Amino acid sequence: MREVGTGHVKVDIDGHRADVVLNRPDKRNAMNQDVLRDLRQAFEEVDADDDVRVIALLGEGPVFSAGMDLEMMAGRAEEGGELEVGLSDVTEAVADARVPVVAGIKRAAPAGAFELTLPADFRVISEDAKYGVIEVRLGMFPSGGAPTRLARLVGLAKAKEFVLSGEFIDPEEAERIGLVNEVCDAEDVDERARALADRLAENAPLGMQRARQVLNATLQMSVEESLDYEKALSEPLTETDDYTEGFTARIEGREPEFEGR
Repeated sequence: MREVGTGHVKVDIDGHRADVVLNRPDKRNAMNQDVLRDLRQAFEEVDADDDVRVIALLGEGPVFSAGMDLEMMAGRAEEGGELEVGLSDVTEAVADARVPVVAGIKRAAPAGAFELTLPADFRVISEDAKYGVIEVRLGMFPSGGAPTRLARLVGLAKAKEFVLSGEFIDPEEAERIGLVNEVCDAEDVDERARALADRLAENAPLGMQRARQVLNATLQMSVEESLDYEKALSEPLTETDDYTEGFTARIEGREPEFEGR
């Protein structure tokens, strides 16, 4: 495992899975400017690695993240001005990743940490997690993508409930409404997130990447536009080695060996 930038984020490549790990456990992985900068750099680096087929976003230590660093936010309020790298810059890096992203959410992911998990494709959460957007109780509102992404993930009514109440979301309810994919013990979150990522990495990488592109774009398109986009992205795949390998392996009764080409 190697450190990125200032060392507040670590990256570990295990097969076709890249673990991007928040690494500020003494501060409960609270995100200051160094963490945000390191996170963006880490996602840019692993996303540029053609061997990486899936990313697991995790937190070092007992919690995923306590959210934005309160001292930094208080100082920002006093001094004014924007951050060099803001939370929205990082969430866009997650959303724009070439490959699927699995977030492992242990015990805490309030406010900015909650928003960080929303552009991930899968979320594994602990049953005791403090998970939700609480910014309206802190004199502002969540502006790292939560209003926009929540409305698309759970519908407008639920998004308003979560954003305007500022209350934490029960993990079981989050699973019921499709906000998270799995609820488990805190001690198992990282392992379960990595296991899910490893299962995804067994699939044809080009197929997953293009399916993710369509899924992420479809709600901004008409049905006709989205169907045309599907066709445009799928047809070139019939000329790839992975397409031939997938069907040949199925006919021969063996597991396919995809190479991403």
